[in-house]
Amino acid sequence: METLLTLYPNAQDLLATPAEDLAPVLLKLAKGTVQNGMFWPDTVNEIATGDHTIPRQLGYPLHQRQQIATLLAQAWSWIERNGLIVRASGTNGHNGWMIFTQQGEQVSDATDIQKLRAAAEFPKSLIHPAIAENVWRALMRNDLHHAVLAAFIAVEEAVRSAGKFADSDYGVKLMRDAFHPESGPLTDLTRPHSEREGLQQLFAGAILSYKNPNSHRTGNVSDLREAQEQVVLASHLLRIVDARRKG
Repeated sequence: METLLTLYPNAQDLLATPAEDLAPVLLKLAKGTVQNGMFWPDTVNEIATGDHTIPRQLGYPLHQRQQIATLLAQAWSWIERNGLIVRASGTNGHNGWMIFTQQGEQVSDATDIQKLRAAAEFPKSLIHPAIAENVWRALMRNDLHHAVLAAFIAVEEAVRSAGKFADSDYGVKLMRDAFHPESGPLTDLTRPHSEREGLQQLFAGAILSYKNPNSHRTGNVSDLREAQEQVVLASHLLRIVDARRKG
């Protein structure tokens, strides 16, 4: 059974996740605890964090559990505030039991825990540090469009900054100027001409293929693995820029 503990083995990654991004996971886990049409959020929390296990040491580290408890409380508050769950009627509700609204049922049914796990298993270390937090969280919430677009906008901004270009310089022309085989400020003249030309085409092609389409319309990326690969490409380009900046 997937839980927050399996999706976020590192407590710091969990704590860096916005409360609303945890909502679908908690609702999916809550669905598995429903009794007589009701569930108790505290029980869901215990399952999600491993605190229902014996010994409890199998869950998150003791010194981080209070922070995690606060985050989960914020997530449940967001869920209730957005009309995904409501208190059960009568004494049950007064004792903390909740029920799904129709919208909450839909979110729970649509949540693909396996897809969330596939996203969580993608090593954050493969993403350039400058974009890691923002892009990794976007991948985790399956916002593939935003993840890819943010990654390649970061490439564009890094090239502009490292090459000392104006804010009005952008896109494919910026890449071609920055990595011009003869005069580009980010060109390594010690490399063979064919390699310099290839790098210019790589940067220009990446912006043309991945940044520009996502700037103009959504829905270009629908496959998680494809989005992850594009993010890795953007990270590779950022590392090249870093090296040229240092050089």
